[in-house]
Amino acid sequence: MKSTFRNLCAFFIIHSSFFISGATGATSSWVFPGPDGRLVYETTPAGDRIMDFSHAGYKGGGVALPVVPVKLTVQPLADKNADATAHIQAAIDKVSARPPDANGFRGAVLLAPGDYTCTEPLRVNASGVVLRGSGATGPNASTIKMAGPKHNALYVGGDRYTIPGNSTDETAITDRYVPAGSKTFTVANAKNYSVGDTIVIRRTVTAEWIELLEMHTLFRNGKPQIWMKPGSKFSALRSIAAIDKNTITLDIPLPDYIDVKNLPANGATIAKIGQPVAVSLCGIENLRIQSPEQPVNHSKKLYSAIRMKAEDSWMRDVRIEETMDSVSVNGRRITLERVDVIRKARHEGSSKPAEFAPNGGQILLSRCSVEGDNVWFVATGSRHVGPIVILECTFNGKSRLEGHMGWTTGMLVDNCKLPDGGIDFKNRGTAGSGHGWGLGWSVAWNCVAKTHTIQQPASAFNWAIGCTWLDKDAARREIKNPGTFDSNDKPVTPRSLYLTQLRERLGPEALRAIGYSE
Repeated sequence: MKSTFRNLCAFFIIHSSFFISGATGATSSWVFPGPDGRLVYETTPAGDRIMDFSHAGYKGGGVALPVVPVKLTVQPLADKNADATAHIQAAIDKVSARPPDANGFRGAVLLAPGDYTCTEPLRVNASGVVLRGSGATGPNASTIKMAGPKHNALYVGGDRYTIPGNSTDETAITDRYVPAGSKTFTVANAKNYSVGDTIVIRRTVTAEWIELLEMHTLFRNGKPQIWMKPGSKFSALRSIAAIDKNTITLDIPLPDYIDVKNLPANGATIAKIGQPVAVSLCGIENLRIQSPEQPVNHSKKLYSAIRMKAEDSWMRDVRIEETMDSVSVNGRRITLERVDVIRKARHEGSSKPAEFAPNGGQILLSRCSVEGDNVWFVATGSRHVGPIVILECTFNGKSRLEGHMGWTTGMLVDNCKLPDGGIDFKNRGTAGSGHGWGLGWSVAWNCVAKTHTIQQPASAFNWAIGCTWLDKDAARREIKNPGTFDSNDKPVTPRSLYLTQLRERLGPEALRAIGYSE
């Protein structure tokens, strides 16, 4: 374990000076176009690399969001101050009772232009249902005006996103080391597996691994802060793309490594599972959500906006005003496109609300924005397995984007702008409940931000590539365990890592399908 860490440190020290001094501003030394124009990936001595993030988004990336036919239209109540919750919910429930069509869609509920006062949450609990407004801004906007007791405006998918338990076909991964960013490994027995099977890859948290990341040293006021408990599990959902004897190839890479030295016997396994318990093919579109101003600490009761626990679902063209802890996503293959959160009332208190919380896998935030001070623009939770992609988003205000707690891996922040804010991939230490390391194996690519705290944990990497830091004094300060910086203040080619990876995997039509021309 110690020798692995020493080798990794030596690699970083030797290569970082070469990479940084040798960078021309045109390309990165970690991912760069080869002679044939396709991306080439540098690896560590153990084979770790920056992962392919292109599977993030609806249907696994590169698929256009659908336009689902309207089945019911809801008009505003004559008294715009009257509670419209039941009025809208009845329409959602009626469309939810329809049989799905051949593509799995039941239909859209359209809110005509106007204001809809709601004192309770609206709920979409059936697959294939879309709640669509007539616009998020302007005279044709459909506005949900939150009132009454503090609550969340919209739930998609109920209260849980549940991965089924193991099947009887569980088998151990037998490789001594599976590098970060790879998708091929060997198992003890693959005879009961087939191409196309949905599997869960589970890795056990051990005291040895916690010590390697120095997360056993978190004490506050003489009391230990528990970053993560030994015996807990990381779980990644994948499909089998190929099988060769006992060698399994996944459809999507794993962002973190698997090292037998940090595991008990059979500490990394795969198992066939059924589909997760979740709704799918649901959307929230063309809608404005307004709450009263909330200049309060976010630990109090709040108005929040959307909670989505689903698969193959989306939010598109949604404007959210004055909510806190606004958007939380749990599930996989989800796109948030042009979702804007605007907060004028300043949040009070040191603990901040997360305006976007992408807590799942294959999640894409595209051209979203936040305006507000003293918030987390984006914050991830504990033990989530990417890819998670934040693409061409704009965050205005004196706030930060970060891995908040408990080791989420595989996040890409790609071409984002934070003119008065910061990007943090760091060890939060005893903050909160002992949040410790929030992110590993994550990348900031061609971003512009005022400041950063990019740190690198033992045995893992965090990269900042082609990023411009507007506060030069803050950017030059010494930090403990600095991350891997490549081509500071010099944007690199390709301009977007996610879009280039997507184009290489699916072709230029995949970019056009999600609204990009590059």
